[in-house]
Amino acid sequence: MKKSIIKKAFLKSLPVLAGYVVLGIGFGILLKKAGYGALWSFAMGTFIYAGSMQFVGVGLISGGASIITTIITTFMVNARHLFYSISMIDKYKGSGKYKPYMIFALTDETYSLLCDGKTPEGEDPNLYRFLVSLFNHIYWISGCVLGSLLGSVLPFSTAGIEFSMTALFIASLTEQWLSNKDHIPAITGVFSTLICLLAFGKENFLIPSMLLITFVLTLLRKREEAEK
Repeated sequence: MKKSIIKKAFLKSLPVLAGYVVLGIGFGILLKKAGYGALWSFAMGTFIYAGSMQFVGVGLISGGASIITTIITTFMVNARHLFYSISMIDKYKGSGKYKPYMIFALTDETYSLLCDGKTPEGEDPNLYRFLVSLFNHIYWISGCVLGSLLGSVLPFSTAGIEFSMTALFIASLTEQWLSNKDHIPAITGVFSTLICLLAFGKENFLIPSMLLITFVLTLLRKREEAEK
């Protein structure tokens, strides 16, 4: 494996580094406060690898939720992945041995880095996407474990720490806005979400907003194709 592609993938993943480590620390502290140590943080960060679901999972574990409740909650929280992952089908086609892991590791932030389809010239695009996904995963695991260790030795108030997830989404949106000239997808996402939030309430707006975003962007794409 060439050092150049590792360096390029690492540099691409840097916008996620600070967010994932800080957010992971928050999760690790919450999990430790619930009575579960570093090994649990490592396992959840490695095998679940879903920021918002892991935060919700702390409450499910500590509250003794049933398997059925856990399954339904997991589906509801992570349902958005069904929508945006569709746009990665062509990009991940032909990824070979990298594909299973890349599908598993497609988080919101990794998607924001790879959705434009741009890869370094002269480098293996599949290996590049794999490495970006892997670096992000390592950042998240590191944050989760570090948070658990810090939670063992430092007094720490967890009030408001869940807002770190919102902050990371805002950072991802800002990065996309600055790096792309076409702001229609971002504007569509913001207004569709606000409409569904007002219509369905904060507990039920996520899936309707994703459906609306997908519908609007599909119409816009068909219109662009018809104009070409």
